[in-house]
Amino acid sequence: MVIVIHQATHTENALRYNEKKVKEGKAVFFHSRNTLSVNPFMYDEKHRLKNLLDIEKANTRVKNKCLHISFNPSVDDYRKLGDTTIRHEIDRMMEHMGYANQPYFVYKHQDLERVHFHVVSTRIDRETGRKIKDNYEKQKMQKFVQELEQKYDLSNQQAKEPSNFKFSPRSRNIKQNLENLFVHLNQMQEITSKDMYNEVLKLFNVEIKKSGRGHIVLVTDGEGIPIRYPIRLSKFKERPRFYVSAKVEKTMEISKQVIDKFQLAQWAKDLNRLVEKNRPKEAVLKQKIKKKKNKQKRI
Repeated sequence: MVIVIHQATHTENALRYNEKKVKEGKAVFFHSRNTLSVNPFMYDEKHRLKNLLDIEKANTRVKNKCLHISFNPSVDDYRKLGDTTIRHEIDRMMEHMGYANQPYFVYKHQDLERVHFHVVSTRIDRETGRKIKDNYEKQKMQKFVQELEQKYDLSNQQAKEPSNFKFSPRSRNIKQNLENLFVHLNQMQEITSKDMYNEVLKLFNVEIKKSGRGHIVLVTDGEGIPIRYPIRLSKFKERPRFYVSAKVEKTMEISKQVIDKFQLAQWAKDLNRLVEKNRPKEAVLKQKIKKKKNKQKRI
């Protein structure tokens, strides 16, 4: 069982994302609690959004007001639990995390190879107007997942999931996989400047751009067009090298003449292997066909 707390800032964006999936026929309304009406799914999207935004108006100081959680059972887990038990356990999860009295909406998604669920709520307490405490949030969720796995004898997929650099609109655990990519690249001493680091990131369809006083990380379609919501660089525990203060950045810059040509060639070879390994099969096939055509032209 994998449960992820997404780093979402705007409640409206999270809700509209799920509503869009419903309109596309890739998700359905599944469950709700503590809403203005008995069945909020009988009304339109504005009605459901009003349940959350009216509460958030009471607190204009808090920036990250959205609570967006994805509940991801494996195929075997879903067979064991079923929809009725999952509804009950989502309610129990919200109570465990301190959101039992908050309004929230649950959407059942079927756009991947497995069924999963998205929960959208607000972090602003409906009664006090203050932000609900989120101290040790990840630890609390991990504890809940462990109890859930023991209770129903579920699979522990969290530890088994490998790093995946095939970033796409459907990628899971994208923040964790981006951190894994940063870890991998940060260990490459051959990358000696910010410009070089940025060029390497582009090989994986990842870009870092200036935004306000900080930076954002974007996953693109290879042409520079974002395909996922941007993530603030400050949200990452493992950050890319060179994205530090200007003074420190200068000390990290190394002259290109110092690099041995053989080492650079070996590094490029390893990097290309990593890119090929994480590139979609269709792209690899197209490249092979292109190379074959070029050889035939030479002949």
